[in-house]
Amino acid sequence: MHITILGGGGFLGRKLAARLAREGQLDGRRVTALTLFDLNTPVPPAEAPFPIRTLAGDVTDRAALAEAIPPQTEVIFHLAAVVSAAAEADFDLGMKVNLHGTLAVLDTCRTLPKPPRVVFTSSVASFGGGQGAMVPDDGRQVPANSYGAQKAIGELLLQDASRRGFLDAVCIRLPTVMVRPGRPNKAASSFVSAVLREPLLGLPATCPVEEDFAVWICSPRRAVEWFLYAATMDTAPLGLDRGINPPGASVSVAQMLAALPQEARRLVSFVPDTTIQAIVSGWPAAFTAERARRLGFSEQEPLTEVVRAFIEDDLEATRAERATG
Repeated sequence: MHITILGGGGFLGRKLAARLAREGQLDGRRVTALTLFDLNTPVPPAEAPFPIRTLAGDVTDRAALAEAIPPQTEVIFHLAAVVSAAAEADFDLGMKVNLHGTLAVLDTCRTLPKPPRVVFTSSVASFGGGQGAMVPDDGRQVPANSYGAQKAIGELLLQDASRRGFLDAVCIRLPTVMVRPGRPNKAASSFVSAVLREPLLGLPATCPVEEDFAVWICSPRRAVEWFLYAATMDTAPLGLDRGINPPGASVSVAQMLAALPQEARRLVSFVPDTTIQAIVSGWPAAFTAERARRLGFSEQEPLTEVVRAFIEDDLEATRAERATG
């Protein structure tokens, strides 16, 4: 099985690649080759039982995509994106990568001899409703930001491409992923990881929202589990609707801080940021996610385990990266 990860240099792309390299198979089938593609050349896992290609290129470049997605490709993980606050600040860049990049992926899939499975990372930002919303599985996508609109459009394009037989898509509307390793990024939700990651590193952190602000979250481990499941699941029960609201968890900032050691909590201060608040206040904080459970998607682990997983998987590497950066 030949697999391509678009956005293979990002933190979820790296974790997904490492998992594939460690296991060497997907749903009982041997992985024969893996291509990692990103704007900058991705760093491959140290060891793998199959060849790994690493390519740099623009996701809107058809020629670059043709190299990243050769004819034998069976599974494409489309993780490449410009994140929320960056897409809001630069409309043209968001449209280029999030919309036209997805169109370029669709067009490349049409050239393959066999329609590939495409696992597309959409987002809870494609919904509105704010803190009081409990989004049902058939909830209408009314995004309150450009990033969410671009992701919703991408979903519709891939849904129609699946109907026409060009590809076989599963669109996962990712919750806010925490705890992200490394440094803060340009996502509006970056503070969700920062209020845990920075204190665990012994560094101060600021929170732009109130303690009672709630977020629909998932862990990196759970996100990778969902990707792998989506790559091989039976898509017949999905019908035309290829969008999945996976079973994340709704947690408040206060609950996040309570998961920290007491001395670490003292490093978090509350500094309102109206720009961030304007983006994240429209995101719903809870989803029913019953359809995903019926389809076999695994449940999000408790918040204490999310923090423990970051400490086990990423804390020391993040500490080393931040010390040398």
